[in-house]
Amino acid sequence: MSELAGKRALVTGASRGIGAAIALALAEKGADVALTYERSAERAAEVVRSIEAMGRRAIAIQADSADPAAVKRSVEEAVEGLGGLDILVNNAGIARQGPLAEISLADLDALLNVNVRAIVLASQAAIPHLKAGGRIISIGSCLGERVPFGGVTVYSMTKSALLSFTRGLARELGPADITVNLVQPGATDTEMNPADGEQADGMRSLTPLGRYGTPADVAAAVAFLASPAARQITGTTVTVDGGFNA
Repeated sequence: MSELAGKRALVTGASRGIGAAIALALAEKGADVALTYERSAERAAEVVRSIEAMGRRAIAIQADSADPAAVKRSVEEAVEGLGGLDILVNNAGIARQGPLAEISLADLDALLNVNVRAIVLASQAAIPHLKAGGRIISIGSCLGERVPFGGVTVYSMTKSALLSFTRGLARELGPADITVNLVQPGATDTEMNPADGEQADGMRSLTPLGRYGTPADVAAAVAFLASPAARQITGTTVTVDGGFNA
């Protein structure tokens, strides 16, 4: 499969979980990939080695998505390291749970800074480098559209912000033939939300397919949106949640 041969991608927060699966899926389709990580240098290096084993170029960039300067720097390093940029995948994100009355200012700032501001800044930094056929794909959450239980109010608010961001930016970049889309995972088996965790049975009970997804399920949707086959898809949302939002 070489749909993305010659393309250069940056995937934020890709040392593990969904981000790592996305980086590998893009490489499998022929893309060279830069990935950011915050602390997991060795795990990021493992992803790089796996991509290089496919015959693709890969670089790992240390960047804290809560730091505006680091976000912008990571885009510039990706462009320099890969010789350009065709695909930006805004994957890095964090979760904080608890009743709104108990959410601290620090948690509020962290959620807004990583889940919203970093995506805006990374996209802003990437736009000057994207040419016709470019892609911006952000990773949201099915909780951005439906909140069937308490304790995730602020988290869900940050993910719902990506809906309007995606639609608005698709309008702005459409004339340049650059697409902008959002992928919304449901319960996905990662370290942040394991399929054997305390909340897992409750999530499965709300999901028609009755199971957790895998990072590869989300990565497949991203790889499709990054491909030429998705050239006419922009400003939309692909929800990979086993029917959670049905």
